[in-house]
Amino acid sequence: MSGDITAAADFITGALAARTVEPHAGEGGGHAHGGLCLNCGTRLIGAHCHACGQGAHVHRSVGAIGHEIAHGVFHFEGKIWRTLPMLVWRPGDLTRRYVAGERARFVSPLALFLFTVFLMFATISALGGDIAEAFSPERMSSKIVGFARGADQAQKALDVAVAHRADLAARGKPTQEADRDIADLRTAVEALKRTQAGDTSGDEFKLTDAKTGWPALDHGIEKANKNPGLALYKLQSSAYKYSWLLIPISTPFVALLFLWRRRFGLYDHAIFVTYSLAFMMLMVIALSLLGVAGIGSGWIVLAVFLLPPVHMFRQLRGAYSLRKRSALWRTVALLVFAWAALLAFFILLTVHGLTD
Repeated sequence: MSGDITAAADFITGALAARTVEPHAGEGGGHAHGGLCLNCGTRLIGAHCHACGQGAHVHRSVGAIGHEIAHGVFHFEGKIWRTLPMLVWRPGDLTRRYVAGERARFVSPLALFLFTVFLMFATISALGGDIAEAFSPERMSSKIVGFARGADQAQKALDVAVAHRADLAARGKPTQEADRDIADLRTAVEALKRTQAGDTSGDEFKLTDAKTGWPALDHGIEKANKNPGLALYKLQSSAYKYSWLLIPISTPFVALLFLWRRRFGLYDHAIFVTYSLAFMMLMVIALSLLGVAGIGSGWIVLAVFLLPPVHMFRQLRGAYSLRKRSALWRTVALLVFAWAALLAFFILLTVHGLTD
């Protein structure tokens, strides 16, 4: 229940944060209001002030607060329904048209990115994807109990196999197959007992014993070894708060693909990256929901490996007006760059979490 409440809160926060970036786009006309703007004092000539953009009609009631929340969530960009289909099917056209100046028709990439970030983490939270829970004392205790039960069951099966071999030997029958079963069961019993002991001692989850020579980092590693659950929770929280860093980290990599094309600037590449990241997060949300719905893991893995390069290819070709061959080699390079950017992002998060 608390996870659902948290997910709903994240969803609302994401919609409102996105509307902070792009507050008026997609809204219809409000109530006309004669006189002066209550915000800047400019003479009103329509439903909104032409100087500061504030609506002419201002609500002053408790119900208006609920209206603002509902409007922020359910009316988050009436134009989002024009943006999402293009982001999925024609991402290159969306990127090119936004860069060219069609801003009122589509959700801005930053607003869409903020919304998808919040929505992705809300979905993960609602589906029980808190990685720190795997290292909680309760979960660890259940693992230890599970390993103990497994070792007991394997030991019982081993005793039965030994008795069966003795019976075969007494009757003068071959025992080769029974010997193989006994050997396998002994290996299983020993492995389960070692794993159980490893879980009890916690050594399996030690980050590293290496010393870096950086006192703050070494101290953080020591704390992470003592409490891996807390370290993973901090990493998850940092990924949530600093996900926007993926944009400045990734943009220079895209720029490397177009060094000799002077007509494309860093702004163009940043728009490309932001829309691309928004799609990837929507893909994670969709695949997570499909997994819960019972879609086979094989199909999900196939989608993970197939959809990103196909989307990158289509976005590159449409956004930069590339030929197929030119877009293809850039897609391959961009996949390598994407992994490099993701690795750099998690290294920064890890170092920040350990030294904070």
